[in-house]
Amino acid sequence: MGNLLKTEWYKLKRDRSFRFLTWMLLAAAVLFPLIEFDNGSPGLPAVKDYYLENVLGTHGNIVKLIPSILAGFFITNEYSMGTMKSIVSSGNSRVRIYFAKLIVFSVGTTIISLILPIFMTGASAIYFGFQEMPEWTYYFQTVGLIILYGAAFASIMAVFSILFTDSGKTIGFLLMFFIFVDWPLQVLAAKVPFFEPILYHSVFKLIYDIIIVNTLESAEVLTLVVVPIVTFFAFGALGSFIFQRKEIK
Repeated sequence: MGNLLKTEWYKLKRDRSFRFLTWMLLAAAVLFPLIEFDNGSPGLPAVKDYYLENVLGTHGNIVKLIPSILAGFFITNEYSMGTMKSIVSSGNSRVRIYFAKLIVFSVGTTIISLILPIFMTGASAIYFGFQEMPEWTYYFQTVGLIILYGAAFASIMAVFSILFTDSGKTIGFLLMFFIFVDWPLQVLAAKVPFFEPILYHSVFKLIYDIIIVNTLESAEVLTLVVVPIVTFFAFGALGSFIFQRKEIK
């Protein structure tokens, strides 16, 4: 398993899409706060307000959409290149191969998801001043939850990534799925009462509660933590089951 993880990590570091997405988000994190200097406001915002509105306000889309592009190139692209067939023929079990790829892909997703919370917050502090920073307990709570939900959504992306054999189809499907999935789920929850508690205790709904973690009760915070962990292992098991039975040409 260790050698598989090292191999996947090596591939991730050399993956062009991963490097492009990382540098793109880093540039956005550094440059985007500069817009506040030209927006005509009488004063600069407090860093804690900027973190709340501009960083956490967009983190849901970053966690769901940007890694979808990485999934298409890092996982699905290996089918079209013939790499996946060579990996499966190496003698390692498919379960180990899948989980090694899932773990490293989740690490890549986490790195992408944390760029804005870390670097945009740091850049805004340099530009606006360090006087009104977000509370450290709140900051670390939200960062920790972003890591958990990044891994949870990575496990969902990985399942769909192994179903397709073309990176373009994977990226297109995942982007469309995560952009439009909230509305049909809400309609389904309204029409089917049994489905409503499932939706409201899923990562699709709870990811938007990260921003209000400091106002939640202990039981709600526990739910916010446990659900992405369960989701990661559930979809990891589902993905490995599918991968074991998938014909690889």
